[in-house]
Amino acid sequence: MNAEDGPKEADPHGRLADNIAYFARALRRAGLKVGPAATIDAIEAVKAAGLTSREDFYWTLHATLVTRREDDAVFAEAFRLFWRSRELIEKMIAMFSPTAPPRESEPRKPKAGEQRAAEGLLEGQEKRMTKQDRPVVEIDASLTVSGKEVLRAKDFAQMSVAEIAEAKRAIAALRLPDDEVKTRRLRLDPRGRKIDARATMRASMRTGGDLLLPRFASPRTQHPPVVVIADISGSMSQYTRVFLHFLHALTDKRRRVHTFLFGTRLTNVTRQMRRKDPDEALAECTGAVKDWSGGTRIAEAIGSFNRDWSRRVLGQGAIVILITDGLERDSVDDLSREMERLHKSCRRLIWLNPLLRYDGFSAKARGVRAMLPHVDEFRSVHSLDAMAELCQALSAGRSNTAATDPRRWMDELAVSEAA
Repeated sequence: MNAEDGPKEADPHGRLADNIAYFARALRRAGLKVGPAATIDAIEAVKAAGLTSREDFYWTLHATLVTRREDDAVFAEAFRLFWRSRELIEKMIAMFSPTAPPRESEPRKPKAGEQRAAEGLLEGQEKRMTKQDRPVVEIDASLTVSGKEVLRAKDFAQMSVAEIAEAKRAIAALRLPDDEVKTRRLRLDPRGRKIDARATMRASMRTGGDLLLPRFASPRTQHPPVVVIADISGSMSQYTRVFLHFLHALTDKRRRVHTFLFGTRLTNVTRQMRRKDPDEALAECTGAVKDWSGGTRIAEAIGSFNRDWSRRVLGQGAIVILITDGLERDSVDDLSREMERLHKSCRRLIWLNPLLRYDGFSAKARGVRAMLPHVDEFRSVHSLDAMAELCQALSAGRSNTAATDPRRWMDELAVSEAA
């Protein structure tokens, strides 16, 4: 698909609004929230600001059509694909400024969001194709798995717009963990093994003390607090955003679920995650976080949590789920110390790392080596299957499989270093 499709004799001035409107529709199909008002604003902004370079044109459209940080990569890729013809933009620049500067080199092509952007641009073209133009494709489906099975094992970063929407629906339908634990408080239970003296005396007062029948009690059970500390840096934002949909479903069913996001700083988004609508909740989280898709400082973020929030949310056998790739750029000594403190403050620490999706993954990075000794489980978070396995592990109380035991990775690293 190219923005110059159509009659060659079309005047660039007359097609400027049409091209921008079609570009806005393509962005909307790619998942961006672009409405008619934003499209009109983009056309007016381009006419008012004028064009002196490709970069000016890019940022003029970006300022009017992009409202969320996570849409930057998709917009950049869509802009590259849609406006890849230099001749069209140069004609438009010449229209606004006869003395336009020489052509500049194209910016670096980002990879994130490439598939979504391409789908958004091609969808409108496919709708205009006639039945005669459409190729006939015959597929032999024998000995193949179903689409749902493929989707469950597919990497979130490789999913299309439709597949991400389907994954969100599947996440909402996941069986949430049933991980109730016993507490010190008691509840009346006819089959309990412990006599409740207070309840027994209250019951005897109804007969004036003539009849003393024992009342039994058993420990109350409740869901332990779940605390999620998730990395939303550039390399992790895709996975964290999808996982937040699972976390929203968990927050809607349970009371004590606390969510913290970090890039270069720690942000508590627990209140935002309590919104009933998942899209609204994630939009509130995006607005609350100032460093979404930026850099990352794991040690500083965990240290901030230990200092400011640990005593508030890690009581009563809390479970901590840490989501990060472990690629720390600061001192690993600080990271090891803060991880040790976090591990000692909770009942169970689970580390979810999307890098585990690679078969050749090895715990050789400094940050990974500093964190592994202080976690109870080491899991992946890149697919629906990985989330389902996490739910099963939380319901079972603890998973002792070799695949999730961090000691396995440390032993393999020790063997490789000895060799």
